[in-house]
Amino acid sequence: MLWTFAPEMGSTIGSDLALAAALLRVGNAVAIPTETVYGLAANVFDEAAVLKIFQVKERPSFDPLIVHVGRKEDVHRLVRVLPPGAQELMDAFWPGPLTLVLPKRPEVPDLVTSGLDTVGVRMPAHPVALELLRSLHFPLAAPSANPFGYISPTTAQHVADQLGDRIPYILDGGPCVVGVESTIIGWEGPLTPHTSHLTLHTSSWVLYRPGGIPVEAIERVLGKRVFPTLSTGEGQGVRPPLAPGMLASHYAPRNPVHVGDVQELRHRFKGERIGAITFRDKVEAHMNKVLSPSGDLSEAAQNLFAALRELDASNVSVIIAERFPDEGLGRAINDRLGRAAAQR
Repeated sequence: MLWTFAPEMGSTIGSDLALAAALLRVGNAVAIPTETVYGLAANVFDEAAVLKIFQVKERPSFDPLIVHVGRKEDVHRLVRVLPPGAQELMDAFWPGPLTLVLPKRPEVPDLVTSGLDTVGVRMPAHPVALELLRSLHFPLAAPSANPFGYISPTTAQHVADQLGDRIPYILDGGPCVVGVESTIIGWEGPLTPHTSHLTLHTSSWVLYRPGGIPVEAIERVLGKRVFPTLSTGEGQGVRPPLAPGMLASHYAPRNPVHVGDVQELRHRFKGERIGAITFRDKVEAHMNKVLSPSGDLSEAAQNLFAALRELDASNVSVIIAERFPDEGLGRAINDRLGRAAAQR
């Protein structure tokens, strides 16, 4: 199939899965739906196609990508060996918003992993994404379908608003039902096909990014605590990220964001056009987005990025947000708000 993309025409939003698959087979980057956020996908084994992801997003080459598979067994096309507990995690949470960072096979291009010897893999829980993946003979590298560092997209229109003149097609799967990116964990420590009992005591699963699967649920499957690794940032002397979403500043709107006690923040920015993000209660502000009047953290996570986008597109001059309960999906919400508020 010959496809010529004319940027001045903009990308098409549609539900033609066969067209999306055809475009991917000939080396295009296509926006696809997942349960977390929309992704910008390309054939993981085609370096020229993967390079388009970095170019379209203006993503730095040191930030690795997540690879999406359509079946659990496809992980073996990407990964050399599964650490203890990996199969149990896959059985418990795949398809779903959990990414495992695992030792990569040499067939996985270094461009995908930013030169690391590990690769992040997950199986999305979205019927359109799964049908697409199962129609292809290759997994898909797919970070969020947005300019690097900006708010992640949770609808096809969000993608079109920002990347519409850069990609040929946006596969519409409706609004994302989780609304924040996947949880990312990885195995740190020595690992061989015959990992010793001693090695198991010096190795462990660590949290790289909280997300759509609560850490508490992962810990129940593993039967042990999963502690966060040290976060990374930009600048000299800071190690490059081991997984996506670990940079200090990320998921950020154009307007400044401040997180804390909303009443104190309202007082601090008195006289400004304040946009406020709150969990369940309304506050007096120029514009207030309540993420879940019923106090449901899942609903709050689903609405977070859309609320940030709406506030950023309005005439507010500053965005304030309260901290959410530091449990379950509240951890992921606090992580995204904290990175949105970080110095840029």
